[in-house]
Amino acid sequence: MAGAATKARLGARLKGLLGLPSRTAGLEGEARARADRLLDVRVVTGRTSPPHALEAWLAQHFGSADAVREQRVVKVTNIATLEATLFAPLRARRPIDGSSGGRNLADEIAATEDDPFCSPETGTPAEPFGRVRGAHMVSGANAAMADAHHAVLVFDTHDPLAFDASLVADLFSTGREWADRARADDAEAANYMLIWNCLWRAGGSIVHGHAQALLGSGLHYAHLERFHRAAVAYRGAHDRDLVADLVELHRDLGLAMESSGVTTIAHLTPIKERELLVIGRPGLDERDPAFTDAVARALIAYRDQIGVSSFNLALWRAPLDGRWPEFAPMVRLVDRGDPFSRPSDIGAMELYGTPIVGSDPYEVMSQLR
Repeated sequence: MAGAATKARLGARLKGLLGLPSRTAGLEGEARARADRLLDVRVVTGRTSPPHALEAWLAQHFGSADAVREQRVVKVTNIATLEATLFAPLRARRPIDGSSGGRNLADEIAATEDDPFCSPETGTPAEPFGRVRGAHMVSGANAAMADAHHAVLVFDTHDPLAFDASLVADLFSTGREWADRARADDAEAANYMLIWNCLWRAGGSIVHGHAQALLGSGLHYAHLERFHRAAVAYRGAHDRDLVADLVELHRDLGLAMESSGVTTIAHLTPIKERELLVIGRPGLDERDPAFTDAVARALIAYRDQIGVSSFNLALWRAPLDGRWPEFAPMVRLVDRGDPFSRPSDIGAMELYGTPIVGSDPYEVMSQLR
């Protein structure tokens, strides 16, 4: 790892993601070797020739016409997992037709009260084994199931943004209790995933605060299965733990915060804007207070410091049958943007190419801190 003096010099002259190539080049020893194993970073320059008549419009939206004439894009690829991101800063400043137009999110949320989830005992089906009651939520069966076991975890509070650390801890506890009860009659169903799609922008079909839990058999859910296979291949090639190296890499590059053995990183290859990963230790239960507190802090900072109102959260953990004992529990969290924005944040590049992101992980980490 680079010495303190080296890091201080780097920090003094570098700002943001454009400095990533110099940051990685400035690492020493094992830190440099780790970066070389995991990262391919390229800064490319695109050029345009705008007509004079367009210059005022470009200056209004992008700061200046010169900013559009010459643009730098940072291409970051995780060599082990092949997760990759194209960081294009001007994308965050694009004018968008059909913006919120002054619509008030709190009013929109309040207007949906008395939806089916406001009375979950009658507004959702029950599981064959009944319902699981937590301190702040109750389970129901999803009326449109996506696997053999698929629950909705309906929060007592209608407003999906009225969460705190207690609710987050209860979500992880209630979700796991539901999974354990579902497994009691289906031992082969061991692949558990907890997800939270907050508001319609993130795919939530009902506004009332709720999360979902899924439990299936066979291979794990596809993205997690692929990640685990990459981790196995990485260990075979380098005799190193992929998740541990990812944590150390982000720490080396100033993109990690740690508390009680749980690390939150501003991801260098985010799937979309402002992706955070909250990573525990191997063998740590996802219900452990150190883990749920870190997740809650990330969510609360998202909402209160960064201004995120619509997000996706997914818990990645090992199967419940004891496979993958080396796999550390992980929460992935991503901002889905303005709930009232007309264009989708996901297009053909995200579906079939490489995600394009406008936010800078260094700015995200600064806001978290």
